[in-house]
Amino acid sequence: MVIDINKNIDNYKETVVLGLTAKQLIYSILSVAVGGGIVLLLYQKVGLTVSAYIAIPAVTPIALSGFYSYNGMGFIEMMKLKMHFAFGNRALAYVSTEGEDVIRNIRQQEMMADKKAKKKPRGSQKTVDSGEDFRKAAKKMLFFMFLMLVIFGVLIGTAVWYKYFK
Repeated sequence: MVIDINKNIDNYKETVVLGLTAKQLIYSILSVAVGGGIVLLLYQKVGLTVSAYIAIPAVTPIALSGFYSYNGMGFIEMMKLKMHFAFGNRALAYVSTEGEDVIRNIRQQEMMADKKAKKKPRGSQKTVDSGEDFRKAAKKMLFFMFLMLVIFGVLIGTAVWYKYFK
């Protein structure tokens, strides 16, 4: 009997059942149970096709949590990074060093104009990101996710109403 093992031992994964690892097996059973439960609960109300369409968005993140892996990160960890990159990063600014004399003159003119207007100079503005932008973006994202859930609930309610009262 020949057992194939990866040459790179770090990539070796011990299978439990049918070539699935324990994590994959647990998440696949969980996703089938959640999807089946949703379909069984909604089948009588909206029909098989609509209940399957409702179950798919609920089951997909569960299944991806068990199977998806990118650079050693799981699905949830990867989505956290994507959300941080989408909403938490601040814009990078390039400061040219080719024309230092011109830039120095422009800065001096700006500082003179600021002094005349009795404002804070531009150089004293806060340049370090304190995370406030990320918190604002996270609140905005949570609001839109809540809004999408409400819209999704209204669509389900409309489908149930159409099925029984139309």
